[in-house]
Amino acid sequence: MTFDRKLYKQLFVVVTPIAFQYLTSALVSASDALMLGFLEQDALSAVSLAGQIAFVFSLFYGAFIFGLNVLAAQYWGKGDRQSAEEVLAITMRYSLLVGFIFTLAAAWIPDKIMMLFTDEAPLITAGANYLRTISASYLLTGFTQAYFGIMKICDRAKLSSVIGSLAVLLNIILNALLIFGVGFFPQMGIEGAALATVLARVFETVMVLVAVARKQCLPLRFGLMLRSSNKSLHKDYWKYTIPLFVNQLGWGGGVTMYSVIMGHLGTDAVAANSIASIVRSLIASLCWGIASGVGIILGGMLGRNELDKAKKAGGSFVRFSIVIGVVSGLVILAVTPIVLHFIHLNPMAQHYLKYMMFMAAYYIIGNSLNSTIISGVFPSGGDTKFGMWCDLITLWVVVVPLGWIAAFLLKLPVLAVAFILTLDEFVKIPTVYKHYMKYQWVKCIAKEEPSSNHFEQTPTATNSVS
Repeated sequence: MTFDRKLYKQLFVVVTPIAFQYLTSALVSASDALMLGFLEQDALSAVSLAGQIAFVFSLFYGAFIFGLNVLAAQYWGKGDRQSAEEVLAITMRYSLLVGFIFTLAAAWIPDKIMMLFTDEAPLITAGANYLRTISASYLLTGFTQAYFGIMKICDRAKLSSVIGSLAVLLNIILNALLIFGVGFFPQMGIEGAALATVLARVFETVMVLVAVARKQCLPLRFGLMLRSSNKSLHKDYWKYTIPLFVNQLGWGGGVTMYSVIMGHLGTDAVAANSIASIVRSLIASLCWGIASGVGIILGGMLGRNELDKAKKAGGSFVRFSIVIGVVSGLVILAVTPIVLHFIHLNPMAQHYLKYMMFMAAYYIIGNSLNSTIISGVFPSGGDTKFGMWCDLITLWVVVVPLGWIAAFLLKLPVLAVAFILTLDEFVKIPTVYKHYMKYQWVKCIAKEEPSSNHFEQTPTATNSVS
């Protein structure tokens, strides 16, 4: 692998705050699991299943932010600030709308939502209480995540990382205070974990508003949020977002089906799977950060019409993602004994967890490669449809049906079902790499705008993140 010191220094600068933000977000789930695990295994399992609602919501706003990344990165790269602001307004419109819908659903019908994931009455009751308390967080998350997305593009990744990290630290502290009732705080158990999340999102929202007021990031144009002035830009936004949106829902729906399948195999399977997923998410933070950073860097290159440079950089990033995946897998194997020592589950759940950690170790290798290509390289040049079809077919035609058959028709052991549900990343690697080698993603999609829409940027502003 040819090492371009300047390129990887740029990647490091972009990726570090993004990966740290992914890591701190995963730490919230880890703290929930660890603290609730001290109370009872059912509380841990209920939060794991209820947390799937936040995951599904993240698929919606994640698609909107992916669309923002595709367009805003290229417009910012060419110096068109006005178009970048309008892309933010469009993104915010849909992110807040969906956040409002999720907030209403979690507040009004939490028990019915939980019934989709499990038929265990204690888990339904506990999960419904959690959802009802945490419901307001979805609307707030829609706002802050859209702003974090534009901050990463417009040279303010460190600012978004600082805000997000402080919110996570507050969340973890409030978790301890409200779950266990430390000092004058009431002991709220599972509802305390939910309330801690809401309060952290309130803090996050206030901090973002302060940053906007101090002009540390792009302003939100409310007029553009309500109605787009540039119909062509709005059309382009949906042109690239719809495939990403379908991809997100298709992939996320498949992953959610994993939880549905495991949720009907007993509380031991749910508890073990939740811990293994949390550890995998913690270690995968760097992989996901690299995917986001790759998309931003390549998008900027393509926006400046540096096609050959982007093509070479893309190849280097793909090879690098394999190395990161292997290292991440080894880290998971190394921490497995530590996790088994400190996480106390029922004997059967402990047995499941041991082998699910091994599965997570090899799964993350394929995940690192595929996320870099599908979520980073391809969207940087507007190639968003391939990932959609690849994930939909892999999950809904192959892995989910096989998992369902294994669990409910063949009634195979839990670990056999879990193994089948980790095959998706490796099933699609040959097709993903073959499409990558066609280089259909190597193109500039940013349209020329009148000169009044442009502004001068220094080389530092376009090539680094502050």
